[in-house]
Amino acid sequence: MAWHAVAHGADGILYWQWRSALGGQEQYHGTLVDQSGLPRLFYQEVQQIGKDFAKVSDLLADSRPTARAAILFDYESRWSIQWQPHHEDFDYVEHLLAYYRPLSLQNIPVDIISADEKLDGYALIVCPSLVLLNDQRSEHLINFVKKGGKLVLTARCGMKDEFNALLPARQPGPLSEIAGVEVEEYYALNEPIPIMGNLFTGQAVLWAERLKTKAPYTTEIAHYGPSNGWLDNQPAVTVRAMGGGLIYYVGTVLDERSQSILMDRIALMGTAKPVVTFLKGVRIPGLEVCRRVTSDKKEIYIMINHDPVEKKVPIPWPAKEHLTGNAGTGEFRIKPYGVAVMTKLQK
Repeated sequence: MAWHAVAHGADGILYWQWRSALGGQEQYHGTLVDQSGLPRLFYQEVQQIGKDFAKVSDLLADSRPTARAAILFDYESRWSIQWQPHHEDFDYVEHLLAYYRPLSLQNIPVDIISADEKLDGYALIVCPSLVLLNDQRSEHLINFVKKGGKLVLTARCGMKDEFNALLPARQPGPLSEIAGVEVEEYYALNEPIPIMGNLFTGQAVLWAERLKTKAPYTTEIAHYGPSNGWLDNQPAVTVRAMGGGLIYYVGTVLDERSQSILMDRIALMGTAKPVVTFLKGVRIPGLEVCRRVTSDKKEIYIMINHDPVEKKVPIPWPAKEHLTGNAGTGEFRIKPYGVAVMTKLQK
């Protein structure tokens, strides 16, 4: 967990707390030493982390993660949905994680940023249920697409203004023109309904929006199967090309497999690439690979084995592993729950 935090941008780790409280509400709180003052078993792990950090702190000091993909997180939209979920199981954070998870499993770096941040430098922006839109947010997203960016709008995007009042236009409001679709109707689903397209056949769950295409170059990716009559054969997921940009509108909550297939395809459209390009698209289950980059463009790979079995990682170029001091090329082995900090050896 400590290395996961560092790999994603932390520059230090603090542990709370030192010794067990004899009274009060935190008697069972995790600590480094117990109530007698003797080290707990976890103390040895913290010692090891301290030793490992000492070995690579100079290496990592002038580095930071870099990402070409970002997910917009909006507290106000989260509050709006919590206040009016419309479906008891529709959760804003879970919906966001459904878009983050497939990218993370592909080892694609993703920033989680405010919905009001500038979008310069990103190639892919995902807006999970960005319910609240104002002029500034809309302008940022429209300009992002016009400059060649890939934008993903999801169910419930663009329903309200910054005062939580319904916009006097169909979803996604001011983004409808660039998306090439508008939402004719939306439904909180009592049960899953079939959904199918060229990429996947699966289910729509929790929420379904009936989309109407309203602009040229808008292509249907998936449509609803036989269900309640109103949704039968209607578009559910679309994409529209605009200049060098692409706008996806996902008008439903997809099952996990369909969601993974869709996001894998979006990520592979040249927008955001996995960190581990040397693996050539091969996913090693349970292996997380993150990259921190120094100011002089030196790349540092942090590999974390999240499984209780050893991982074999092929490295095609000469590399040094800084925790063990080992160097070479070919296949590196990472112990169960182990970590490797690796750089490319310069000729």
